[in-house]
Amino acid sequence: MSEVILTIDSVDPIEIFGEHNSKFNLLKKAFPSVQMTSRGHQLKLVGEKEDVDQIRNKLEIMVKMIEDRRELTTQTVEDILISDHSIEHKLTKTEEGGVIVHGKNGAAIKAKTRNQKKLVDLSEKNDIVFAIGPAGTGKTYTAVALAVRALRNKTVKKIILTRPAVEAGEHLGFLPGDMKDKVDPYLRPLYDALDDMLPMEKLNFFITNRIIEVAPLAFMRGRTLDHAFIILDEAQNCTTTQLKMFLTRIGPNAKAIITGDLSQIDLPGHQKSGLRKALDILKPIDGIGQLYLGAEDVVRHRLVKAIIKSYDMADEKEEMERVRLREEKEKERLAMITENEYDK
Repeated sequence: MSEVILTIDSVDPIEIFGEHNSKFNLLKKAFPSVQMTSRGHQLKLVGEKEDVDQIRNKLEIMVKMIEDRRELTTQTVEDILISDHSIEHKLTKTEEGGVIVHGKNGAAIKAKTRNQKKLVDLSEKNDIVFAIGPAGTGKTYTAVALAVRALRNKTVKKIILTRPAVEAGEHLGFLPGDMKDKVDPYLRPLYDALDDMLPMEKLNFFITNRIIEVAPLAFMRGRTLDHAFIILDEAQNCTTTQLKMFLTRIGPNAKAIITGDLSQIDLPGHQKSGLRKALDILKPIDGIGQLYLGAEDVVRHRLVKAIIKSYDMADEKEEMERVRLREEKEKERLAMITENEYDK
């Protein structure tokens, strides 16, 4: 058994342990075999040396976050307690504290993971960027933040946000209202991101004056999108023809970010996603960047990360079974050919 008294005097204990000990209780739950007692700036630990050392390490990470003026939420504490590997992505300190743009009420919109920071860097170095990854990795949100920053810095004159109007495995049928009412449900995630970054009055002004356009992909045909920051969301639901049409709309002094999740294709069965082909054939072109985000970049509820990993494992098993069946069929076919030749 090991007994250690840790003194945490460089930060406010409430920031470490949380109001009503909410974060401290997470520590106790993660290490039930260790007796923990907090008193002021001191924390007494009694338990196996290996467990005590782990708690010390995780507390050091938490203290470092607060010292670097980064937000230590209960979600982040859960991530720290679950895995040191994933938290390396969460805790990457980016240039200027990771702030991309300040949203409503001065709230800082930051790159929260290493790959989100890479997305920021790729966008600065390339005019077109593909950001591919599962739900919850902040692809769209980070892209919208970059677009708002570009508009504020006057490096572009307008923002264009678009996505294909494809239903996610449902048939909604006739939708009431005018054209805007019909397409708004498909574009709601883009509006939600904008709502976080711009006051309602300014957002309405930008939309009314077409400084910010939110429209389905079909409306892009025939246009030249210049001096704009363009985001194509849910690109996995574009056909090859649609994606080619979009990419050839991009005009002078424009930037584009294309986001997609190849594991969530909602196109009808007879249609193939054009995103995979675009990634393959456009990869060698200078000025086009590609970034793949993974479960370690998920910034939603901690269970989302576990859900994504479970689906990925299930997909791998299904693919292995398909390969096995194909190999068995091929062996049977070769055996039949050999048998027929023997009979002759």
